[in-house]
Amino acid sequence: MSAMLPALAGGNLIYGSGMLEMGQTVSLEQLVIDNDIIAMINRLLGGVKISDADLLMDDIKEIGIGKHFLGLASTRNGMSTQFNPLVFDRNMRGTWELQGAKDAATVAHEKVMSILENHDPCGLDADIVQDLNTFVAIKDNEFMRGA
Repeated sequence: MSAMLPALAGGNLIYGSGMLEMGQTVSLEQLVIDNDIIAMINRLLGGVKISDADLLMDDIKEIGIGKHFLGLASTRNGMSTQFNPLVFDRNMRGTWELQGAKDAATVAHEKVMSILENHDPCGLDADIVQDLNTFVAIKDNEFMRGA
């Protein structure tokens, strides 16, 4: 037995990543959060693979009714195929608190700062990067003057 469950009903456009206030404001933190949400959606759109091997019928028979599967290697192996978000914390509350109890907005801000400090803009030539930085600086100045 092998099948794929159908994905969502044909939606194929995600619009407004990072936007707030009906698109009048863009937030880099919201963009990072939306990136996680979009990755989850893409994972769903990939469908759910179901085969005899995926159902782990032998494990179900071995464990029996009313018991759990958390200690089995097959359960742990199956978890590696799940989505692992960058922003949203899936730890138990105690672990989350021990790690600083950071909410999604704080984690997103830290990701934004890391990206801004460390990102190499996809190998663009230095002169192109300089031209882009000059353009952005000019537009920032115009905005600040109200032009």
